Amino acid sequence: MSQGEDIYKRFGLPKLDLHGITTYSLRTRRHRVSISDFVPEHVLDEDTHIADLLPNILKGKELREIAARVCAAFRSGKPVAVALGGHVVKCGLSHIIIDLIRRGIVKAVACTGALVIHDLEIALVGATSEDVAEELREGRFGMAAETAIHLNEALSSFVTDEVGVGLAVGRYLLERDFPHREHSILAAAAGHDIPLTVHIAVGTDVIHGHPSTDGALLGKGSHNDFRLFASVVAQLGEGGCFFNIGSAVVLPEVFLKAVTLARNLGYPVHGFTTVNMDMLQHYRPTENVVRRPVEPGGKGYSLTGHHEILLPVLYQMILRELTGRQ
Repeated sequence: MSQGEDIYKRFGLPKLDLHGITTYSLRTRRHRVSISDFVPEHVLDEDTHIADLLPNILKGKELREIAARVCAAFRSGKPVAVALGGHVVKCGLSHIIIDLIRRGIVKAVACTGALVIHDLEIALVGATSEDVAEELREGRFGMAAETAIHLNEALSSFVTDEVGVGLAVGRYLLERDFPHREHSILAAAAGHDIPLTVHIAVGTDVIHGHPSTDGALLGKGSHNDFRLFASVVAQLGEGGCFFNIGSAVVLPEVFLKAVTLARNLGYPVHGFTTVNMDMLQHYRPTENVVRRPVEPGGKGYSLTGHHEILLPVLYQMILRELTGRQ
């Protein structure tokens, strides 16, 4: 193009006259962020609790909302249920869940088979989590004898036509001399008489390859637990809370099926809160926990980050909200 060529004429476009734009005063605009939402200057010192250092913006605001909704559910007697993947134990967070059970805040727990395995190993030897890559090379991954022996003995001893995997293992831990059972989520749930359900996908857990495993008992116990979990979900309406912490597929699918089962039977499972907590947001928890089940009238939240950071912060915020401490 030459120096004086009219490119607007070339392309058949109008040349906009910027002197004709209409402006308005910044002071009249509706703002989404203001200094009232900032972290206050007066709290900035070494003694300030982390909860007071969160801005009232985006996830800081959502954490406060979630804590308030949990406390409202607790005060009104509505269930707060948590669904847990195995990493909750592997990230060292068992005592937070146990304390929430002890305080009566968490009234129901659902979990994967992986959590049960890690939880039992903690109760038995005070440690868990093998080096998968190293053990897999030698065909030793998942071949610890005691884990399979104890879990399969628990099922054969306690699973009945109504008792599922969760209560069976919880009772087993309480009745046997496990040296570290005070660190067990399953033992805590059984000891405080709240529902703990286990949702097993056959073939996903290390004990399924051991000769003592009884597939019929796995299926029977897990189906008993699904029915029990659906009964918990049936009570969530009008103020309950459900957390999915660290399960990308199994527990979101189980939750969705429990919601539709309860609604099909006439339970008004509407107007409740869901929260998905994970390092990555996946399709199933986003759709099956955060979005689909809460429509209409409820609210879903997504918290993305490390469990070992997010869960302790939320725990403290819940306790401070309940006690009125500022």
